[in-house]
Amino acid sequence: MKNPLYFPSSQLISRRRFVTGLAAGGALLGLGLSPARLLATTGSTTPMPERRGNHFTLDIAPLTVNFTGAMRTATAIGGSVPGPVLRWREGDTVTLDVTNRLAVDSSIHWHGIILPTGMDGVPEISYPGIRPGETFRYRFTVRQSGTFWYHSHSGFQEQTGMYGPIVIEPRDQEPNPCDRDYVVMLSDWTDEEPDSVYAKLKKLSHYYNFNERTVGDLIGEIREKGLARTWNDRAMWNRMRMSDRDLSDVTGYTYTYLMNGRTPSEGWTGLFKPGEKVRLRFINGSAMTFFDVRIPGLKMTVVAADGQDIQPVAVDEFRIGVAETYDVVVEPDDGAYCVFAQAIDRSGYAHGTLTPDISLKAEVPPFDPLPLLSHKDMGMRMNMGDMDGSMSMGDAGSMSMNTMDSGNGAMNAKTKRESAMPGMQPMEGADMNNTVMGAPAKGTMASMPSEGMSGLGKAGYGSNAPVVHVPTEFGPHVAMRTENPQYRLDDPGAGLRNNGRRVLCYADLRNLHPTPDPREPEREIQLHLTGNMSRYMWSINGVKYADAEPLRFRYGERLRITFVNDTMMNHPMHLHGMWSDLETGDPKAIPRKHTVIVQPGSKISYLVTADAMGSWAYHCHLLYHMAGMFRKVVVSEEGK
Repeated sequence: MKNPLYFPSSQLISRRRFVTGLAAGGALLGLGLSPARLLATTGSTTPMPERRGNHFTLDIAPLTVNFTGAMRTATAIGGSVPGPVLRWREGDTVTLDVTNRLAVDSSIHWHGIILPTGMDGVPEISYPGIRPGETFRYRFTVRQSGTFWYHSHSGFQEQTGMYGPIVIEPRDQEPNPCDRDYVVMLSDWTDEEPDSVYAKLKKLSHYYNFNERTVGDLIGEIREKGLARTWNDRAMWNRMRMSDRDLSDVTGYTYTYLMNGRTPSEGWTGLFKPGEKVRLRFINGSAMTFFDVRIPGLKMTVVAADGQDIQPVAVDEFRIGVAETYDVVVEPDDGAYCVFAQAIDRSGYAHGTLTPDISLKAEVPPFDPLPLLSHKDMGMRMNMGDMDGSMSMGDAGSMSMNTMDSGNGAMNAKTKRESAMPGMQPMEGADMNNTVMGAPAKGTMASMPSEGMSGLGKAGYGSNAPVVHVPTEFGPHVAMRTENPQYRLDDPGAGLRNNGRRVLCYADLRNLHPTPDPREPEREIQLHLTGNMSRYMWSINGVKYADAEPLRFRYGERLRITFVNDTMMNHPMHLHGMWSDLETGDPKAIPRKHTVIVQPGSKISYLVTADAMGSWAYHCHLLYHMAGMFRKVVVSEEGK
């Protein structure tokens, strides 16, 4: 963001790592100690504050909190962190009078809510923001139902506690009625000032990453793979200025992971009666943390994604990216169950307990092994001539793959993708193995890559357009360009592959209702998520937001957005004001989302109906990526 409006506190940094999300959990496990035995699972049945109706008054104000044993100043909405659950009803017109009692400007954005642009709550795009001492009235008609959330869109205020849940009851009958209904909001808290966190990342991008390789790791790798292969692998990663352990920029070293505002030492508790159906509305309101969620001993049936009903999917585990929501239904018996949400880098966790008796507790499970990124996460073709998976590369720094044998590896990737996207047609006149381009030809789609490109894939099946790297992607600000990105809808991601559990994938998502807009896309926009991790620079197509022109949609058009992730990080991409209809292989049941995870080295696509006039934000929802990986979208009659 160009205008940081965070209200800094003056407290010094304090680390109480036992409490701060068990940053030392991995070390404890290494000593044979289970986190379960080190935490007091006191639990709390105090419900989150909740407000119902169609007229709300909310104050934004400083609030003294203590999540780590040290008093700190949070920025709260409605007097709590998280803010109160706002319960609306589909079809109602809601009025929200929000008063800013901070010394700086603030704002509230209603995440995933379809509303007029002036009500969206993004300073400099949809309105000026809320000045100190002023009250802004939001007023709009609720046109949807499901689980959503709200948060500040000013500076780093979200990191300091400005977020809360929204539950919208359907006007018609609920397709999955339950006996109980709980919000489970996940978040990450730091005692540090967010400005300080960001400054450290800019100076040393792996400042918070304590999983980097050690001499012991190197010795073990040489024993396992041999010196030559180890040397080649390390050289490749070093040329790309990347690490196979760059899973999270900010970790449990500073974060305390919260479930409904409860620390790991306290835990959240939800009560039930044996035999009841319980709906859990998971919301990831974190600034930077992806969570892997499971309830050992209990199957979860996922019934909604980003607030929208889907065809039920029974799973053991799911990954929830920043800003996503998933509704699951569970049917526990008379035991107690741990709701376990471990950070993707295993540096900490949040947890709760589902129990029929407050005195009955469930053991917190140990962490899963630390995930390692692989060649697959770079979007590389594997040279299957090397059965051990080693690779031969040309200039790894530019990711030129000219010397590589695409052979069986590419075929396998294609077959796997097609299994996830049945019926997908190969691009006309092109071998899918040859859609990779190197440096773009002079004058090739510099400002709007692949827009208007022929060979659009059918709606629901994904893009057939070749990957194009525009000139702005070349330079020291972009460390990697993925040459062979694949749809990986059936890939749960690093750390969840082949773990023996049934893990939710995007390929599982099917709309419960017919596709709302079955039209074919008229055009396609290909956007590359780019950056240089070592310099902590993030951008889209190699251009940061401050230097970028808006994306322009023509009102009423149906278009496809294809993301290519040219980095080693997951990026949760959020389009304001319009749905992102995720292409998962069934054109008749395309699921709707407001936030879509783009996995490292992969591509993914969705369709957008440009039915909301005005200006909208479009960005990565990782808070410290947002300043660069951000675009303004303008929807107008002319599309110009």
